[in-house]
Amino acid sequence: MTAGPRIMGIVNVTPDSFSDGGRYLDPGAAVQHGLALVAQGAAILDVGGESTRPGAETVGEAVELERVVPVLEGLRGVGAQLSIDTSKASVAAAGLRAGATLVNDVTALRGDPAMAGIVADAGVDCCLMHMLGEPRTMQDDPRYDDVVSEVKAFLQARMAAAVEAGIAEERILLDPGIGFGKTLEHNLELVRRLDELVALGRPIVFGASRKSFLGQITGAALDGRVVATVAVNVLAYERGASVFRVHDVHPTRDGLEVAAATFSRPWPGTTPTMTPTR
Repeated sequence: MTAGPRIMGIVNVTPDSFSDGGRYLDPGAAVQHGLALVAQGAAILDVGGESTRPGAETVGEAVELERVVPVLEGLRGVGAQLSIDTSKASVAAAGLRAGATLVNDVTALRGDPAMAGIVADAGVDCCLMHMLGEPRTMQDDPRYDDVVSEVKAFLQARMAAAVEAGIAEERILLDPGIGFGKTLEHNLELVRRLDELVALGRPIVFGASRKSFLGQITGAALDGRVVATVAVNVLAYERGASVFRVHDVHPTRDGLEVAAATFSRPWPGTTPTMTPTR
């Protein structure tokens, strides 16, 4: 797994994703979108065929396979790591055959008992995410005594389970699941104390792109949340996150490059022209 900060571009091959549902349902359109995201600076492309927005309905295996496999095959060799966003072991296996080398599972290997074995046998990367409940119910009334401590304990336990199943620890990424069974205040607390999750020692994937809590703060509709998305990603980067899952790659890259120069952390592929002074 490549070290350093990376942008994960979102390729939703779905009719009902909360932000761009239906826009890239056609495989050709999805491939072109992925190519554009790589040109803008995406180091990872996360291809998913089932929406996990609040209230989303499940999708059958055959439909999900029909959506994602042609897109992954079309993106093979584009110069970015390919990720299959699924909680189904059969879809993950097909995605790996089609060129993916990362499995992004929002259930943290709990949704399908065969998933851990698929990842372990393939020797690929995996992302384990925290979610309270399931997409259909996660936002009904989420409650925590201490959201950061509980998310940290969950991720630590899931990482231990993954290692026990044969997945190498160095292959594991962790995602606090911003917006997945969290209120506005829960999300903000996770951002404030993200360094506590970074202390687990694995790359933290931060996925806040265009999400509703940003709209709650700014009053902006979906397409108007780009600036807020960049801002919260910069805050997460300052606190130690290293993978940023976004719809809007170009502005996010610009924001993070400025942050990297300010923090004296060179962005991959760039050479600082000066050393920031205090």
